[in-house]
Formats: sequence, C-alpha cells, structure tokens
Amino acid sequence: MRTLGDAYAGWSWNPLTDVRQMWAYPFMVNAFRAGTVVAVAAAVTGWFMVLRRQSFAGHTLAVVGFPGAAGATLVGVSAAYGYFAFCVAAALVIATVPRAGRDADGAETALTGTVQAFLLACGFLFTALYKGLLGGVTSLLFGSFLGITTGQVWLLLAVAGAALAVLAAVGRPLLFASVDPEVAAGRGVPVRLLGTAFLVTLGVAAAETSQITGTLLVFALLVMPAATAQALTARPGLSLLLSVAFAVAVTWLGLTVAYYSPYPIGFYVTTFAFCGYALARLAAARRPLRTARTRLPAGDPA
Repeated sequence: MRTLGDAYAGWSWNPLTDVRQMWAYPFMVNAFRAGTVVAVAAAVTGWFMVLRRQSFAGHTLAVVGFPGAAGATLVGVSAAYGYFAFCVAAALVIATVPRAGRDADGAETALTGTVQAFLLACGFLFTALYKGLLGGVTSLLFGSFLGITTGQVWLLLAVAGAALAVLAAVGRPLLFASVDPEVAAGRGVPVRLLGTAFLVTLGVAAAETSQITGTLLVFALLVMPAATAQALTARPGLSLLLSVAFAVAVTWLGLTVAYYSPYPIGFYVTTFAFCGYALARLAAARRPLRTARTRLPAGDPA
C-alpha cells in the first residue's frame, strides 16, 4: 500500500522514470483522467463565462459547492450529489434576473452576492452540525487528488459530456447573444433561455471542477485559462482551443507537482494558471507598443 510519504520522496531527475512511478498507482491514473475531463469542461464553459462577463456568477457557483458537499455529508450521502444540487440550484436562482435593461448588471450582481453569502453561512453551519466533517474541510475548500475512483471518473465524464453537448448545440446563438444581446434578441434569438441554459451548464462545470481543485480554487480553471486565451487572441475558435490547452496543461502540471508535495493540488493549479495569465497580459500589453514602433517612419525616434 502506497503512503503519502512515498509521494514526497522527490524527483529522480529522470522524467520517464518519474512518470512511470507516478502512473504506477491507479489513484494517480484516475486523477489524471478526472483532471483532464474537468479541465476541458471548465475551459470551454469558462470561455463563454469570461466572454459574457459573468465571472462573479461563476465564482459564486464555485463557492456554493462547499455548502453543497457539507450538507450532503451531513445527511449521509455522497458529497458529489451536494456539489451538483447546490451549484445547479444557485444557477437557477441567479438566472431569474434578466440580463437586459439599464439596471440588469446591478441586479444580477446583488442577487449573486446575496446567494453567495447565504450559502457560505449554510456551509459553515453544516460543518458545525456534523463535527466529523471538520477533518475534511481543507480538502473540500482546496481540493485533493487522493481517493478518486474509476466510478467517479465515469460520472465526471458523463456530466462533462452532457455539458459540452449543450454548449455545442447552443454555441453559435450563445456567442451571438454574449457579444450583442440586444441585437440578438431583435433577431429572434432566445437570449433569456440561452442565458439560463448557460448558467446551469456553468453550475455543472463548477460542481465537477470543485471535486478536483476544491470549492475555493475552482475559479482557477473556470476563469484563468479562458482569460489567458482571450488576452492572446480575439479569434473565437483559436481562443477556445487555447483555453482548453492551457487548462489541461496547468491541471497536468499541478497534479504532477502535487504528487511530490504535501500541499493541495488547488494551490499549484492556481499558481501555474496565474503565471500563464500574467505572461499573456504582459505579451498583450507589449503588442501595441511593438506595432506602433513598426509603423514609425524611418528616422523618427521610437
């Protein structure tokens, strides 16, 4: 039986040996499988979330996974059911506010903040009522790759597949409604229905991602890869592919480093994602300067 102490032994400085050692254990194979599924679903959903400027809603849906998991444990069922139930329910509540009109953004923000505050308080109440949960709070909040079963991987794959199928079906009109909702509504696009469907899909993505990164750090996979990709290019197709690539890369890198470390995977995923975003923003900031310099006439000072 492998112990955590074995995982912290350190690198051998032979990448092939390290990978073989890491993947020799079924729980690590399942962690990489689940992490890849979660990263793809979070990257695609997060790309639309960033485009629609609903990052605060995404953050709230990520956070309410904590009271969901705590409540499920309190009543004696799997924490996964609590993640999905609370995240989807919160998404439906937020969707009751229309995103059209002069005060729409303010109303959605106020409702989102109210939902977040109330459900977070519920989470700590559930934790206090079931003291046996206290030992697992860190795992719920900051994530863990230990104990992921093959059954959980299949569940995550099924949920992610359903979420991605919904986004694929509504992708074009959702993109139109996200970029210019008023014109889209004028052309008969069901903007309100699309918004609700998207928020539910976002809730599902947040619920499944929370099981890997934890509820406090799920936002890393939802927002950072998408924000990084959109900072690099405005082309929707390429940006979406880059978002997925970044999310998978930081997840795999985070899992690998966490295997050799006693610290939560969520910290590493967030750190790598943040570094990628910072570099992308730096590159985007330097791009206009380089363009301006190339347009200067010969002999003009830069």
